[in-house]
Amino acid sequence: MATTPPTRSPELRKDPVTNRWVIFSPARAKRPSDFKSKSPENPNNNSSSCPFCIGNEHQCAPEIFRVPPDPNWKLRVIENLYPALSRKLDHPNGQNDDSSSELSGLGRVVPGFGFHDVVIETPVHSVQLSDLDPSEIGDVLIAYKRRIEQIKQFDSIKYIQVFKNHGASAGASMSHSHSQMLSLPIVPASVSTRLNSMKEHFNQTGKCSLCKVQSKDLLINETSHFFSIAPYASSFPFEIWIIPRDHSSHFDELDNKKAVDLGGLLKLILKKMALQLNNPPFNFMIHTSPIQVTDSEIPYSHWFLQIIPQLTGVGGFELGSGCYINPVFPGDAAKILRELNVPI
Repeated sequence: MATTPPTRSPELRKDPVTNRWVIFSPARAKRPSDFKSKSPENPNNNSSSCPFCIGNEHQCAPEIFRVPPDPNWKLRVIENLYPALSRKLDHPNGQNDDSSSELSGLGRVVPGFGFHDVVIETPVHSVQLSDLDPSEIGDVLIAYKRRIEQIKQFDSIKYIQVFKNHGASAGASMSHSHSQMLSLPIVPASVSTRLNSMKEHFNQTGKCSLCKVQSKDLLINETSHFFSIAPYASSFPFEIWIIPRDHSSHFDELDNKKAVDLGGLLKLILKKMALQLNNPPFNFMIHTSPIQVTDSEIPYSHWFLQIIPQLTGVGGFELGSGCYINPVFPGDAAKILRELNVPI
């Protein structure tokens, strides 16, 4: 008579980087290897009316730069046609100080000056980021770096968030492969929480929480300059972090050689995720340090790239408590992805 294999007991883990508690509840899921996206992303390949396709540049918001700088471009950085913040507010050199914020009985208000940009990653509508070769993905990463360096000239900008939404259910309004950059006049609370949590770990251990793999069971793949893991307290099933081996506080410290190296690892991870999880919608975010990070914060602030496949929804418990329920232990997710062979 067949018996049901024992289920692992639920477990709560606190992440030393995000300072977030996560409940691991494997009884709520099928086998980790059975996880598949219920709504795989099938990009719309109709390029005739897509403003991001080569030849349709006139349909876009103003261009910031392109690579290479000729009609046969490989990537473009443009203004967002529907920006969350305004780059046209009257700020000399974009300067802002405490006098520009107002505190009332309802809360604090800061003028909505900032930059909201789009990085068009390829001129061809049917090509996705994971279809590019490592050097081409490296070019996209260097475009982020170049734009960050431009924006850092504005004193009022405190934090720059690079992110990619792939698939409609992940927030993408355009199927043409692209990513975005939102430059803010404030440091978001989640960023401050992350830095404070990393500081606490550093004060307790004398070590950066991200400088090395804490457990080989969590390792997925590694290269000369980066390694990928399923983080110890993953908020989402099959969440992945790609982390620089060398301690680095700011993403824009990335050089060309490391960009190609990161491009190869990012390609591999996206390919593995698509194959194992049925090409799911996903988000990736680059978590870097605030622009005005102090010298005392550098020893424990370490940038990383987070990838979240959209496999489960966020419900009232998560929204109300800030505590997530994950049905897949990270070691199980890492093992499945580590052992998956993907031709590149």
